[in-house]
Amino acid sequence: MNYLIKLFDRLGIIQSEIDYHIIRASMVLIFLFFGYQKWFRYEAQALIPYISNGPLIFWMYPVFAVRGACWFLGVSEWVFGALIFRGFWNKTAGVLGALGGIASFTCTTTIIPFMPDGWAASAGGFPAMTERVAFLMKDFALLAICFYLLKQDLQRLSLTRHQEAHTSATTSPESRSAGDEFRRVV
Repeated sequence: MNYLIKLFDRLGIIQSEIDYHIIRASMVLIFLFFGYQKWFRYEAQALIPYISNGPLIFWMYPVFAVRGACWFLGVSEWVFGALIFRGFWNKTAGVLGALGGIASFTCTTTIIPFMPDGWAASAGGFPAMTERVAFLMKDFALLAICFYLLKQDLQRLSLTRHQEAHTSATTSPESRSAGDEFRRVV
């Protein structure tokens, strides 16, 4: 184990932010592909038992109809993915994307207890999941990933704002430009 630790330390992996970047990129791909499949009729039909039994999303069919609800989800997933992608450079966008992901995966994980025949009676019921519940279980991990990205981006925003406040507080009046003086007045 010591050899492995030394190897990863020598490669710079332990001190780098590669995990953060891989997780962010993974979420971008997940939202891209899950959003993409929402444009097809087969996916709209496949989502009927999920949306119909979702305590937070059941309202979508009366409002948008079957295809419209699916398109709404697809656009939402692409927007969240785009915001998370933009979060590589703009942490405010990353925060918004992570919040969207949290909302999305909260909606999907709350379907689990309400899914009809979600627990295999032939195996004694809970915790023996059927296909539909098993499909939704991944959303717990995706929800946790969105919380991680939210925390990381909020920490980075906080650090940046703290550094900016510290820099402006330590800058002497003589070194401030006329533009800085104008911005403070306005």
